[in-house]
Amino acid sequence: MTTVTTVDEREAILGAVREFAEAELAPYAAERDEKHLFPRESLHRAGELGLGGIYVREEFGGSALSRTDTVAIFEELAKADTAVAAYISIHNMVAWMIDTYGDESQRGQWLPVLTAMEQFGSYCLTEPGAGSDAAAIATSAVRDGEDFLLTGVKQFISGAGEAGVYVVMARTGDPGSGASAISAFLVPGGTDGLSFGALEKKMGWHAQPTRQVIFDGVRVPASAMLGDEGRGFAIAMSALNGGRLNIAACSLGGAQWALDRAVQYVHERVAFGEPLAEKQSILFQIADMRTELQAARLMVRDGAQAVDEHAPDATMRCAMAKRFATDAGFDVANRALQLHGGYGYLQDYGIERVVRDLRVHQILEGTNEIMRLIVGREMLRPAGSATMRRAS
Repeated sequence: MTTVTTVDEREAILGAVREFAEAELAPYAAERDEKHLFPRESLHRAGELGLGGIYVREEFGGSALSRTDTVAIFEELAKADTAVAAYISIHNMVAWMIDTYGDESQRGQWLPVLTAMEQFGSYCLTEPGAGSDAAAIATSAVRDGEDFLLTGVKQFISGAGEAGVYVVMARTGDPGSGASAISAFLVPGGTDGLSFGALEKKMGWHAQPTRQVIFDGVRVPASAMLGDEGRGFAIAMSALNGGRLNIAACSLGGAQWALDRAVQYVHERVAFGEPLAEKQSILFQIADMRTELQAARLMVRDGAQAVDEHAPDATMRCAMAKRFATDAGFDVANRALQLHGGYGYLQDYGIERVVRDLRVHQILEGTNEIMRLIVGREMLRPAGSATMRRAS
């Protein structure tokens, strides 16, 4: 159950998040980007604030907030540091999966340390040969007595090497069985046979590590399976509704920060004898940027409401919100860079960092092409057919 907050409660929560972000994230965002620093201590403090289990039940240390409250929180965090906010989003998705699908033992073992962000979580679905076609994963989990042996490679894993637990999708059945043969496992960091590739050299998201996660006969007990055997793909997909909303909200926050800087800059910059803000073409650009962000924000809130209400079309509404908000966010940040002229290209102004960080949002949690596929298929579904699966 998610907690319904009043307007005053919501403002108090966002105020506390804003204070944390302004103190712990914003002042160090440029340095973390330049030096590729993962902010462990700041994340621990985020856990103390309740940001490690935003929509996890209170009995397990979570904040039990609604998805509507959650997207507002991630927007605030992303105004300060988009890359760190995005990692907190992934960590929260892992905690939610354990809270929702784990048994009492799994929740008792992992949720207290995850919600406090004493340990971090990573989500392992994508593989070198299985990205958008997630049902084609090849990582195997073979029965060996009371255990499973996991073998395979996961690609583009945020937090790899830093996480205390990895939620891993692996094939427990015949490779030709598709999604129905995939199960989910909880693999502790430091388990024998678990290793990591080199740190990826990325365009953005420098403040969080991205590496391959390699499973070489990693032995885990059958009790490490999350949910029922063969339900891993459904579990992975159910988590993506919230993940898509969160990454969309991070796009809003980063783009809003860039737009605010652009507004400030065009007031200060004089060209051809007058401030840029006096030029009608600039005014129109600012108006369009603000309008697009507000439209995206309303779509994200709509998707969050759909998840909160378990609406039958929640998956489609989340896909629409993710596609629209991540496209709009990148476009607004890119135009903010253009309004800064040559200064926008300099690291000192921070705009180019946000542009780099936001670009990947159009790819992860399902590419925006896949979002269009989800929406198009639902719209063209024959009348009278079964509705989409309910959001979790």
